[in-house]
Amino acid sequence: MKNPNIVLILADDLGRGMLSCYGQRHYRTPNIDRLAGAGARFERAYACAMCAPSRATLLTGMHDCHAGRWTFTRGHVYSELTNGTRSLENLAELINNTGIRPRDGDTFLATVARRAGYVTGQIGKLEWGFATTGEEIRRHGWDYHYGYYDHGQCHGFYPPYVFEDGRRIDIPGNTRANFGVGHYGPHPGGKVEHDPAGRSVYSQDLFDARIVEFLRSHRDRPFFLYHPSQLPHGPTYYPDVFPEVADNPALTQVEKEFASMVLRLDRTVGLILDELDRLGIAQNTLVMFASDNGHAPSCYAQPGRTTVDADLQGNRFDQITSKFTSEACGDIFNGNDSMGGIKTNNWEGGTRVPLIVRWPGRIPAAKVSDRLVALYDTLATVAELTGQTPPPETDGLSYLPSLLGRTDAPEHSHIVYASSWGPALVTKDGWKLRIHMRREEALNFSLFGTVLSALDKAYAYQLYHLPTDRREERDRAKEHPEMVHQLTGILLRECDGNFVNATPQAHFAPYNAR
Repeated sequence: MKNPNIVLILADDLGRGMLSCYGQRHYRTPNIDRLAGAGARFERAYACAMCAPSRATLLTGMHDCHAGRWTFTRGHVYSELTNGTRSLENLAELINNTGIRPRDGDTFLATVARRAGYVTGQIGKLEWGFATTGEEIRRHGWDYHYGYYDHGQCHGFYPPYVFEDGRRIDIPGNTRANFGVGHYGPHPGGKVEHDPAGRSVYSQDLFDARIVEFLRSHRDRPFFLYHPSQLPHGPTYYPDVFPEVADNPALTQVEKEFASMVLRLDRTVGLILDELDRLGIAQNTLVMFASDNGHAPSCYAQPGRTTVDADLQGNRFDQITSKFTSEACGDIFNGNDSMGGIKTNNWEGGTRVPLIVRWPGRIPAAKVSDRLVALYDTLATVAELTGQTPPPETDGLSYLPSLLGRTDAPEHSHIVYASSWGPALVTKDGWKLRIHMRREEALNFSLFGTVLSALDKAYAYQLYHLPTDRREERDRAKEHPEMVHQLTGILLRECDGNFVNATPQAHFAPYNAR
């Protein structure tokens, strides 16, 4: 059989509990359920706790705890293009000369596919950092690109312009300089203010049209299509509430709109699956669906109803002895699937993500996998899928053999990831070492640097056994000090000798302004 086409759909801030195939009860996501019912659904899939680092791990096949491998530029810089204070060329020079440049021979996800003769396309949210350029996108291996260049602009769903293969494309009817960004919240009374002026075309509608065009244009040759959606990242804004939730008396307006953003993403998944069927190429197309990080309920936070950093009684979480749970914070959706924590932190709810893979006739239908996998396994999986050997520097392992039923496939002994609080390590057997770097004694940590040592005494070291304690309620570090010592050594090596490397802030780069 020839190498299959590949479609990768990456949701933004989608907690796995927001999908009905992972337990959502207030609505159904029929198309994502359809994908899971015809393929494999992973129970132990992990990503980074934040968006940009997570996407970098996806593209490089390397986890986000290393030192000096890559840096991120800062977002909102393209506002200077919008207001006319900088040209596109000047912005590109500014961004391209910032931070760590890729080295000769560096491998990215799309370059793996291109080496196997695939045409590659990226449609949607920017793939790298918080601002990117056409040169950077081409350098990462994409033959075709349509979408955003700036993470800050991605918070709005009515872009006055997007970029297509390096060219600015104006969108008639979308006239808001802030890209139509809504209210970040909280939302008193669950209300969302709507003003249609300057908001004409929803960005997902733009992406859907280009996705269909790409599929039809390349039906006769191998293709790799990557769709990083903005959905359901906030601010929540979706005036055309889906009928499935419109009359649900249990939901407030902002909750209905957030659910509708998830359902809008589900509709795109259905559009892709239907188009593959229509073109007669579904049998030879592998479709992957994942999220960049865990749940983000701040998108629909409401005073007295849904909280994030404190419980409903106002007790703030210290992220050591207390944390977000759906019950404590009034999350009606239970978007973190009854785990603790949310986006940005290294509890399970912030890093354990949905992962679904379908390949008709090759992957058994309705398969549920307990294999330990990470988003940084994607590059190695695509390499094996296209008949190649993964690059030696990758941290990932291909999970394709396990999907195809082979029992001899190598597995991770552990996976690691970073967060705003510090790194964590999860073993194949389900033990988790969690490090918290921001206790009161360690608040000299700065967004732009740090004076913390590799093993600061202020750090908290916590040990959990996830198979019996998925909510991370029983710290067993004192029961198993030898295991804490062993796993700390492994994690420190993964962090290249300093846990500070395992914070997103360590990878930000200031602009070389000129």
